Amino acid sequence: MSPPSQDRPLDAVVASVQLPEVSDGDFESSLAELRELAKTLGYRVVQTFTQKRASFDTTAYLGTGKREEVRAYIDSQGGTGQDQRPGHATTPEHEGIQVLLIDHEISPSQARNLEKAVGCEVMDRTMVILEIFHRHARSRAARAQVEIARLGYMAPRLREAAKLAGPQGRQRSGTGGRGAGESHTELDRRKIRDRIAELQTEIEAMGTERQTQRARRQQGQGVASVALVGYTNAGKSTLMRALTGSEVLVANKLFATLDTTVRVLHPDSVPRVLVSDTVGFIKNLPHGLVESFKSTLEEALDASLLLHVIDASDPGFERQRQVTDDVLAEIGAQDVPRIRIFNKIDQVGDAGRREELQAELRLRYPGCIVMSARRAEDVAALRLVILGFFRKDLVEAELLVPWSAQQLRRDIYANCEVLAEQSDEAGAVFRVRGEAATIRALRERATAPPEAAG
Repeated sequence: MSPPSQDRPLDAVVASVQLPEVSDGDFESSLAELRELAKTLGYRVVQTFTQKRASFDTTAYLGTGKREEVRAYIDSQGGTGQDQRPGHATTPEHEGIQVLLIDHEISPSQARNLEKAVGCEVMDRTMVILEIFHRHARSRAARAQVEIARLGYMAPRLREAAKLAGPQGRQRSGTGGRGAGESHTELDRRKIRDRIAELQTEIEAMGTERQTQRARRQQGQGVASVALVGYTNAGKSTLMRALTGSEVLVANKLFATLDTTVRVLHPDSVPRVLVSDTVGFIKNLPHGLVESFKSTLEEALDASLLLHVIDASDPGFERQRQVTDDVLAEIGAQDVPRIRIFNKIDQVGDAGRREELQAELRLRYPGCIVMSARRAEDVAALRLVILGFFRKDLVEAELLVPWSAQQLRRDIYANCEVLAEQSDEAGAVFRVRGEAATIRALRERATAPPEAAG
């Protein structure tokens, strides 16, 4: 069954086993995240089943009793949409339970046995995230990394698929093939290995190209750039839209977008600042997707300043902060200047609790900003902080522009902050603030012969 479209969500149920070492808070947080992932994929979670066990059932993840409970519920809801028994016919408005989502990665045999037991397709957490990444990746590097992860996930599951296909699907004639009696599964797994090797070669080439481009940019004139990083659903896209005045996608879904969006800080400023929104972090990211995830964060390596956006209203924000810090260190961005933005403070309890939390955060993280991206005054204050960071190295100077070189006026206003302007018989005198190299270049053009000034 193909995952549903975003326009028409289908019903799903969630199941998870809580092991002894997992706290109630972490367990509930992970379940909530899986429900949000399901929403991104186009499913509507209508029921959640939980079970406390010392370990996962080795044959089918859930214990026998819990499997029977899930099966009874699915049958009561009309099965999976294909069950046409009397009293269980489905309609377009109610197609039954389409899938059971598991909040762990389970083995191919566990998935197969669980599907048999509950009468419904099973998707584990890894498969859900892989499908979301596959749908939303746009850049060449991200798509290649996602394909590698999906192929790696599929390979060990081919054997289970072959078991379901029966004896007739397991053997293939050796005529024209790679050997007599070689199985479909072996051929498919070889194709997967070859494709993964091909993709890895492409990714290495793209990485080399990316490093060359970055080196060229560093040798040239610096660009004022800010990258938003942080956990998914921390409000990065909302903050991005507020800072840039652009219609960036703001959806209450995990991984609403995977590729970096770049916009200009609004209103226009000197220097001109580019703001980029990167993919959000997530708990328990499948191992095969770690490289794909990092490839989408490369914008952070190019940034002059990182804004680490943290959801202050989430009780688990400290763990999320640590995950973000760890991954940034892994990609080599630990030395990029960083400001911690504790967002969504307006969603924290009552006024007294908000004041208490703000005081705690500012004491624990000196220099942090506590705000709400939905409050215009907070966004305006953050904009001033960003501009202050980039303006600390700017210089003030006077530029005399002869009347014969007035075509420079446009470039002066575009590249500098004009503090004052006055005129005399020699020309226009500008008092400006800008980068030293920019002012020097403008002065040279102003004093050049008329034919060279333009």
